[in-house]
Formats: sequence, C-alpha cells, structure tokens
Amino acid sequence: MKTGIVAALLALVLGAAPAGAQDWPAKPVKIIVPFAPGSTPDMVARVIANQLQQANAGSTFIVENKPGASGNLGTGAVASAAPDGYTIGVSIGGPLAINTLLFSKLPYDPAQDIAPITQLITQPSALAVPSSLKVNSVAELFALLKAAPEKYSYASIGVGSLSHLAMEAIAIKTGARPVHIPYTGSGQAVTALLRGDVQVGCLPAISVTPHAASGEVKILAVSTAKRSPYLPDVPTLKESGINVEADAWNGLIAPAGTPPAIIEQINKQVVEALKAPTVRERLATQLMEPVGSSPAEFRALIDREIARWAPVIKAADIKVN
Repeated sequence: MKTGIVAALLALVLGAAPAGAQDWPAKPVKIIVPFAPGSTPDMVARVIANQLQQANAGSTFIVENKPGASGNLGTGAVASAAPDGYTIGVSIGGPLAINTLLFSKLPYDPAQDIAPITQLITQPSALAVPSSLKVNSVAELFALLKAAPEKYSYASIGVGSLSHLAMEAIAIKTGARPVHIPYTGSGQAVTALLRGDVQVGCLPAISVTPHAASGEVKILAVSTAKRSPYLPDVPTLKESGINVEADAWNGLIAPAGTPPAIIEQINKQVVEALKAPTVRERLATQLMEPVGSSPAEFRALIDREIARWAPVIKAADIKVN
C-alpha cells in the first residue's frame, strides 16, 4: 500500500512540472533589460514582448529597464530573481561573458546564476573609414596603418566594448596599432570618424550604413562569421585575410534554477516569435538577423565568447575595475 501511495505521489510531482510549463504564462512576465530605453537590447525586448503578448491573449509582458555598471546591474537583477519563469531578461555579450574578464568582481556569476534560454539576434559591426582616407580594402588600410601607426587612431564606444576589443584583436593579427580613442556611444564615435578625428573604427553597422550610403564613409568589412544578408556585398574580416570575429548578439536569460520544462516552453514560444514576419521586418531595420538557438547552444556561445576575448584582453591589458 505504501508503495502505491509513493508511486501516486511521485506521478503527481512528475506531472506537475510539465503542466506548469504548459500554463506559462499564467501571470504577468517581467523582461528586464540592463540598458536604457532606446538601446538595442531594449528594442529587441520590446519587439519580442509584443509578439509574445499577441501569441498569449490576455497575458501581460512588461519590459523594465535597469541600466548601469556596463549591463551588470540589470543582468544581476535577473540572476537574483525568483526562478519561476516570470522574471527573464534580454542581455548581451558584455554582462554575460566579456565582463567576467574586465571586472574584478561581478554581483553574479554568469556560469552559475544564469540559465540561458536562447540567442535572439546577431548584428554585425562594420570596419569603416572616412572616404577621405582614400583606401578601398582591408589590405590597403592596414598597409597604411602599419607604415605609421602613431599617426592614426581608431574610435570605440568605450573601454572594454566590443568595438574596442574587435580593434585590439585586429591589431594583434595585423601588427598595426593605431591609437585608441574611446567615446561614450556610437553617435560620437561615428561623428569623430566623419570629421577625420579618427581614421578607423569597428562600430555597430547600423550606425555607419547611413553615412556609407551618402559616400562619407566606406565600409571595408563586417565582423561576423558570415556576410550579413543586409550587406551582402561587404566581405567579412576573415574573407579579407584577418581571422577575427566579433558578433554583437542579444540573448534571453532566466535565473538559474528555473525549471527546465519552463525554460523549454519559453524557448519554444520565443523561437516561434522570431519567425514572425513582423518581427523579422522590425529587426531587419536595425540590421539584426534572428537566431533562435537552444539553451545548450546559447550556453556554448557564451563559453566561446569568454575563450575568444580572454587572450585579447590579457594581451591589451584591458581592465574596467
């Protein structure tokens, strides 16, 4: 009799998790963004939230911005939330991977405190120069930079940013070391490029393309592993002879300990949302390519990012604190 009772209880427990997952969302879902309104992760979060709300009639998805500390504040808020599937977050390579190498201490451990759900998008950076520099290829650019490195400088959108690390990785591969000039955002960095205050930058492609269309700037390469479908005529850095890859991605995360069945259900719904034509069209306006990976694939991406940037950060002796 005891055996039968135990078996019945076990069946109830085992049956509860899938049922709870299938009921998601049964109450409002908060999506934390660790950057300000109008940022790339904020835009992605709102597009996904809107699509999920349409797919789950009567449910509410709330985007909450928690900017600060290079994305660590908001990402930490996700890590410390209740692991029930009702607080999730959109974060990027900095707080989830690179910041573990730049900061002496984080308020969370991405390897232990974060449950990856899916990679949402990939977005290229563009190796760009002012047209006045009169170079037409990556080879021409780095021949020029190597000839007189102290004469030239490059823009980034901040110390430790992807734009900084990408250029340092390129410098290691090419032996050309222009002077680094950090700015507080892509707008300032592009303005410096247009004015000729700097001669090159590996900057978010969306910030550069309008000026390439006007002829003020030349895009010599994109930083992603393959060509961007939105810039099909622009070669990758690897195609141009420089074995560097710098992917500006966004991903969806949950607190560690969130039941796997709920992670699976959120993943399923979000991957489906990324296939919606309206979502794809909205992302395309920002040169974002939807991905929709499994949790395991997303975890592997985070691990690869740490392995990719650790030697670059060490070689360039980059620290934020």
